[in-house]
Amino acid sequence: MNKRLNQLTIKDAVKGLKEKKFSSAELTRACLDQIKKHNPDINAFLTINEHALDEAKRADEERDNDSTAPLLGIPIALKDMYMTKGLRTTAASNVLRDYIPQYDATVVSKLKNAGAIILGKTNHDAWAHGASGENSDFGPTKNPCNSEYVPGGSSSGSAASMASNMAIAASGTDTGGSIRQPASFTNTVGLKPTYGLVSRYGIVAMASSLDSIGHFTKTTEDSAIYLNVTSGNDPMDATTTKKETQNYLEDLEKGVKGIKIGVPKEYYAMGLDGSIKKNIESSIKKLEMLGAEIVEISLPHTEYALACYYIIVSSEISSNLARYDGIRYGHDRSNFGNEAVRRIILGTFTLSSGYYDAYYKKAMQVRTLIRRDFDEAFKKVDAIISPVSPTPPWKLGEKVNDPLKMYLSDVYTVIANLAGIPGLAVPSGFIGDLPRSNRGLPTGFQILGPHFSEKLLFQIGHAFEQTQERRIYGI
Repeated sequence: MNKRLNQLTIKDAVKGLKEKKFSSAELTRACLDQIKKHNPDINAFLTINEHALDEAKRADEERDNDSTAPLLGIPIALKDMYMTKGLRTTAASNVLRDYIPQYDATVVSKLKNAGAIILGKTNHDAWAHGASGENSDFGPTKNPCNSEYVPGGSSSGSAASMASNMAIAASGTDTGGSIRQPASFTNTVGLKPTYGLVSRYGIVAMASSLDSIGHFTKTTEDSAIYLNVTSGNDPMDATTTKKETQNYLEDLEKGVKGIKIGVPKEYYAMGLDGSIKKNIESSIKKLEMLGAEIVEISLPHTEYALACYYIIVSSEISSNLARYDGIRYGHDRSNFGNEAVRRIILGTFTLSSGYYDAYYKKAMQVRTLIRRDFDEAFKKVDAIISPVSPTPPWKLGEKVNDPLKMYLSDVYTVIANLAGIPGLAVPSGFIGDLPRSNRGLPTGFQILGPHFSEKLLFQIGHAFEQTQERRIYGI
């Protein structure tokens, strides 16, 4: 094969394993070697599963016994918010730096049952609080495309592991853009599913009404393969859907002809960087050439989304972090980092007597209006296309001392979490001209759809991908 094994997609790796062109042990070793070589610089992984190779060998034995598990022998990375039995789970915080869970998250159990090999746990902003990967208590993650720049956050390590070919797929969490934004910054595909499509059980809670459990892959098709494994009802999570599980690969090749795609006029009046605007306009033209109908729409309450989000998210964070008191497990509260403390203080204030009605209750009312905006929009269009971030990736340290500037990077992504709808981030090229890269920095756009419209998002994303040159980074 022309590609190194660790550069393969899920689809190609599964095919190669079935045809016995290589073994799962060889595939896993290729990923572990890549981690050993590049993780000291990139800091994508916090913990390596020392049993990964043994598990890969067992997967090879199962294949010899005609196992049909869909991800049999595929090495994946897990964001360190996922409980993993016997494998350290830190939430990238010193509060949990020594914590060893006694059970697996539901998604981890599903992945293991599907035959996946867990390579280890990836770095991220502590407690998933951040948009750059710099808030981790274990040091920042660097962007493999250019190590002077951030990879986005909070799921920084998972995105970086994919962009540097350390894993075949990687998990993440998305509360306000924490999968879609780092995917856009690292030229990978990132999915935030519909709220409730994938179980949150066993995953460290950030903001319970906003958290969505998604993943990073190298292609849209791979994202559909992965979601086929992780989606569905879970008796341990009452917020999961009772809808019948779909096959997300079914309509992948249908194309976009006749599909109405909305472009929100408000999204172009929010400090959008000129290079990002040019890139997304080019992407929209490509979809139009493929047969999509582009329609200008309005989401009138967009301007209130960021303020609404940060009130709700801080309130729920302050409630969820109250359990970390240093008595039952973990270290004491003096180990919380600055960003966690900032959000605890803000959330406690907005929930306090005399201020609840003025802040939290009002934010929840605005959230209802935002959801209605999308309901109305989806009466006119099938899906919506928008930027992911108002700016390209920024340099490490550039915004770390300016929380407000950092929060503004979420302006296009939080609205999907407030509405509970799915979003798919798709790479759309490179912008700028950097000394260390003749291709500039990666960028992408997001496709948003009605609740449980992931099949449609994959259909649009896959069609667009066929117009793009796929990347394989050399590291």
